[in-house]
Amino acid sequence: MSILTIISHTEHYKTPDGTIVGLGSTVTEINNLVDVFDSIVHVAMLHDVSAPSSALPYTSNKITFVPLPAVGGTNVISKLDIIWKAPKMIGIIKKALDASDYFQFRAPTGIGVFVIPYLVLFNKNKGWFKYAGNWKQENAPLAYSFQRWLLKKQKRRVTINGKWQDQQNHCLTFENPCLTEAEVKAGRGVVSNKKFDNNSVDFCFVGRLEEEKGIGLLVNAFKNLSVDFQKQVGTIHIVGDGKLREYFQNQTKDIGLNFEFYGYLSRKDVHHIYKISHAIILPSASEGFPKVISEAMNYGCLPIVSNVSSISNYVIDSKNGFLLSEITEEGLKDKIQKMLNLSEVIYLRMIASNDSNIYKFTYSYYNDRIKTELLSI
Repeated sequence: MSILTIISHTEHYKTPDGTIVGLGSTVTEINNLVDVFDSIVHVAMLHDVSAPSSALPYTSNKITFVPLPAVGGTNVISKLDIIWKAPKMIGIIKKALDASDYFQFRAPTGIGVFVIPYLVLFNKNKGWFKYAGNWKQENAPLAYSFQRWLLKKQKRRVTINGKWQDQQNHCLTFENPCLTEAEVKAGRGVVSNKKFDNNSVDFCFVGRLEEEKGIGLLVNAFKNLSVDFQKQVGTIHIVGDGKLREYFQNQTKDIGLNFEFYGYLSRKDVHHIYKISHAIILPSASEGFPKVISEAMNYGCLPIVSNVSSISNYVIDSKNGFLLSEITEEGLKDKIQKMLNLSEVIYLRMIASNDSNIYKFTYSYYNDRIKTELLSI
């Protein structure tokens, strides 16, 4: 019997009926890992607030959630809180590991500054680290730089986004899984039937509504399109939430374009947005490889995305999407205009070209690689 303990900062919540739900993308990934392990323990953070609609429950009784105190933040008090609670958190993690065969630690995260050293120096379990951030990020936060440096120096396997020239042998390029085989099959049907009229082009944004994710750039780029280009824009679907949601909604009121703000949506509803949109815009300054890119591409939604981290390994400018070499309002406006200038023939050719790579983002492909490349050592 094989038992996996996953350690992460993934946000979890308790619903009014007592059900534990967590960040949808991570929970779905773990739900699919039961095909590899007999039992999974997820040690992660439990927040005492209402769950967003994007949070999901675990679907198997083989998965057990073990709560950690919710810590983290950007101010000095929150950082000191992590240090204060570190011994208790290590105790919880150790207890779970003692009853497990393997571990997976998901980095980078604030708790990684003490959990990774603990795992490297004091834990003998087989396991691996999943680094979901930008492996080549310049000027990364000190805590992230330290975790990345430590992961390079230790010997256990590390799964990373992208393929790099100076990549150490124990650092393996792994696609971030986000699709079931049924969703890939459904996506092929959507792509084969998708229509494109450049007099009514729908766009979407999926992510946190904060400047770092580029939502402000997106609003200003559409605002500054010429009147002729604005006439070609259908609906701009904004999926996600944040403290600045009301601010950005107010910014869009006088533009004269149809911005729709949805807040958080369920996985099924987000996939519906991809199906009716022609392009997804993510002008973020720092990413690993966001799952929403491959999810959107699966449904014929062309990515207009920043050329950061490993994104250019999968998105080729003007072939299957558009890359922002400079993350500026002018640069984004230029790519939106190129999108609006596409003919239907070129658009359909671009979305069809993604078919050969999509299977790499399925849970089944990811699970097979875990069995052959991580558990076989």
